[in-house]
Amino acid sequence: MKIEAFALERWMTRYETDVAYDIAESGIAPLSTRDLLDLLPGDDRQATVDELLDIRLGYSEAPGSAALRGALAATYAATGPDEILVTTGAIEANYLLFNTLLDPGDHVVIVAPAYQQLLSVPAAIGCRVSRWEVRPEDGFRFDLDALERLVTAETRLIVVNSPHNPTGATLDAADLRRVYAIAASVGARVLSDEAYRWLDHAEGTAPLPTMRDLGPLGISVGTFSKPFGLPGLRIGWVAGPADVVAACWGARDYVSLSPGKLNDRLALLALGHREAIRDRNRAIIAENIETASAWFAANSDLVAWRPPAAGLLTMLAYAPDVPSLELANRLAEEASVMLAPGSTFGLEGYLRIGVGQEPAIFREGLERAAAFIRRVGEGIPTRAAWDAGVRSTSGVG
Repeated sequence: MKIEAFALERWMTRYETDVAYDIAESGIAPLSTRDLLDLLPGDDRQATVDELLDIRLGYSEAPGSAALRGALAATYAATGPDEILVTTGAIEANYLLFNTLLDPGDHVVIVAPAYQQLLSVPAAIGCRVSRWEVRPEDGFRFDLDALERLVTAETRLIVVNSPHNPTGATLDAADLRRVYAIAASVGARVLSDEAYRWLDHAEGTAPLPTMRDLGPLGISVGTFSKPFGLPGLRIGWVAGPADVVAACWGARDYVSLSPGKLNDRLALLALGHREAIRDRNRAIIAENIETASAWFAANSDLVAWRPPAAGLLTMLAYAPDVPSLELANRLAEEASVMLAPGSTFGLEGYLRIGVGQEPAIFREGLERAAAFIRRVGEGIPTRAAWDAGVRSTSGVG
């Protein structure tokens, strides 16, 4: 398979270990192993430490441990352990699904912009890809009528991601059911990248249905990276029909073989304390959104946004007529602030911002970003789109 360079990941790799203020981060502030263990009462904590220290670091169960698959299956309405495959992050889950479900020439409808993998892998397989655009001029909202127009009798797969990376757009329960119905009308499957599941912003918010729960054509992909703050575990999963899961497992034999045994056990520990982690995440998100809202209001001549209703990401529109890649590079190199260039998503004039960072880092990163963008913009014309009213037409501000 010949595939194009992964623009965002290469850009992130260039800066993410060096900058002091990463406010482009797509996940919640990571937990440490100690943080996880501190969720346990004293006696259980010591017993768990001893158990972890005694784990022999041999190969794990190839599809993931029975305990973890069972616990993940229980988070869905009617899914058993044999309908779960534990993977090396959501990125492997998506890769396996695309290569299992699709053949050259197949028609696929994919939300766009998107985390580049979702578009690039089907294209590299040789599929005919139709982009379901989430547009600035529509206020970064999903247009279900547009999706219906894109789907044909030849469509094999619809790929969705909600809450959406990078815009923060969200499909509500009725929208998700309509997506499933559109797919079912032509016998297509739906692959839902649910990396931001459980990242709701307020206690008591009704959980959105997962695509897996909507019917046999629905496939959900999950991860411990974003909602649990555990990207270093490299643990994700597929939840889908048993035949699809078995086929993905067969393909994974040639890729990573099995998840790490210690990672699997730590993931199970985190899943068992999901509500405590969820409360911690809500507190971080609430503080950062309050900080960001005040910052955007104070700098409304320079920047604008639409706060994410769920998840962690949205797009920051800026006034100076500077290419987003140039601005993002200079922010990282000269101000030690990381905001991802919108050009990596085909959204020029924007930077991607995440609200999951540690609040002190987030606050200082915003202040540094404002001072830097303001200085860069001195004597530079504003972007034509900004002058034309970007804050209203793009849904930000």
